[in-house]
Amino acid sequence: MEYRRVGESGLTVSEISFGAATFGGVGDFFGAWGDTGVEGARRIVDICLEAGVTLFDTADVYSDGASEEVLGEALRGRRDRVLISTKAALPTSTGWGTSRARLLRAVEDALRRLRTDRIDLFQLHGYDAGTPIEEVVATLDTLVTQGKVRYTGVSNFSGWQLMKSLAVADGAHRTRHIAHQVYYSLVGRDYEWELMPLGLAEGVGALVWSPLGWGRLTGRIRRGRPLPERSRLHATADAGPPVDEDRLYSVVDTLDDIAAETGRTVAQIALNWLLRRPTVASVIIGARNEEQLRENLGAVGWRLDDEQIARLDAVSAREAPYPYFPYRRQEGFALLDPPVAG
Repeated sequence: MEYRRVGESGLTVSEISFGAATFGGVGDFFGAWGDTGVEGARRIVDICLEAGVTLFDTADVYSDGASEEVLGEALRGRRDRVLISTKAALPTSTGWGTSRARLLRAVEDALRRLRTDRIDLFQLHGYDAGTPIEEVVATLDTLVTQGKVRYTGVSNFSGWQLMKSLAVADGAHRTRHIAHQVYYSLVGRDYEWELMPLGLAEGVGALVWSPLGWGRLTGRIRRGRPLPERSRLHATADAGPPVDEDRLYSVVDTLDDIAAETGRTVAQIALNWLLRRPTVASVIIGARNEEQLRENLGAVGWRLDDEQIARLDAVSAREAPYPYFPYRRQEGFALLDPPVAG
């Protein structure tokens, strides 16, 4: 396991982190993700710690707070060995948004459920257009000053939303975001068009959610075959990022070829490709059982070679939309693209 700084901050995290959205199992949507209880969560934490995982990610919206509760109980007695990331903004039974009142309550509720006195990384789970950014930035700065939150970040922001938040924080000399939790995968590379260059320029690290394309790059989805019976895509496909099926199957075919060459699984190769990408501080994996967890943890400790990375780059690429596409077509504009980590 390697360890990386998040952006230009002093926070260092494991290159693989664990996402606890499968903990709790409350409600139809998150129940389809998983229903891991406290005992199962303790075993998952054991395996993660043995592998060197240090960051555990959750959110108040995951099973309406039950994920935080299960994670907090599973970490009892070993809180000082881990980093905890949680998020707030999306609708829950206690409210939604990022107003001062909502954020203050969300943090207090999270601290109680997680059985801790601080949140290592607190992220806004979405952009709240109804609350002035100045109010949000000031509230987060207060929480950091109080010691209840160590670092702040965002999730699912557009480029202008993140940049304006950073500018407001800089102008007021307040705490600035160090992390952006984003969707990024071999079948979803939109992050590269604007958010990756922004992260490079502003020192904001990426924490990648759904690195296996909303469950499509597990190795169990193949061209011409029905979805596996236990796939969560049966219940959640419409809520996730859209994926062009022809491109998906082309990517899976290439992953299959490289799996045969390396002796690795499709999922491990898809995760390893992400670990080489610029700005990526940590890739968040999930698991409903020990077998899935151990497979995903096997994505570290080795590297795809340059030729294999180039093949994956080529098969997963697609034309960027305006205003990004004109320059990529012209010779001499290669410097506009972020470098690919080796």
